[in-house]
Amino acid sequence: MIKVLVADDQALIRASFRRLIDSAPGFHAIGEAATGAQAVTAAARDRPDLVLMDVRMPEMDGIEATRRICAERPQTRVLIVTTFDLDEYVYGALQAGAAGFLLKDTPPADLIRSVEVIASGESLLAPTVTRRLIRRFVSPAPPPRGLDITEREREVLVLVAHGLSNAEIARSLYVSLSTVKTHVSSLLAKLGARTRVHLVIAAYEAHLV
Repeated sequence: MIKVLVADDQALIRASFRRLIDSAPGFHAIGEAATGAQAVTAAARDRPDLVLMDVRMPEMDGIEATRRICAERPQTRVLIVTTFDLDEYVYGALQAGAAGFLLKDTPPADLIRSVEVIASGESLLAPTVTRRLIRRFVSPAPPPRGLDITEREREVLVLVAHGLSNAEIARSLYVSLSTVKTHVSSLLAKLGARTRVHLVIAAYEAHLV
């Protein structure tokens, strides 16, 4: 059972997210937090596997709360879910250690799928956020970047850059899920990347996509 903590300063949003999480097989909402400080305390106390984190909250914002939770409990994944699609929030969240960034207008079914992806150890960004991230970190005409990777790793990297999950990559390449995970781990190590987001950037810089 995946334990989820819901952090948002609006009681109605917290209640809605809790019902949605509890409706998903294999997930259980173990608690709520109305401020960033409460989220940090609850994460230390309840040890959730995943935190749904708002950005704008009293006492401590969600970015700082994410930074503290990720520093104190690296095994806890944080998914930012906010109304505000602002660059400073996106970059701040990623730098703080968030594994994903979504907007609150995400359909419920997509939110649940996103939670499943984050809980499985992968990273995820809203499509509009991904496009802006690429534009910011990849120059309009960057020189091709040589990558010291195998041909199979190159294939996996291209599919990661197109937003495919590990399971989807496995089906596409007709290999096992464990094989894909091995290739992704190898890519992260070889390219000095912390998350799949950085792999996407590397693929764009190398003109693979």
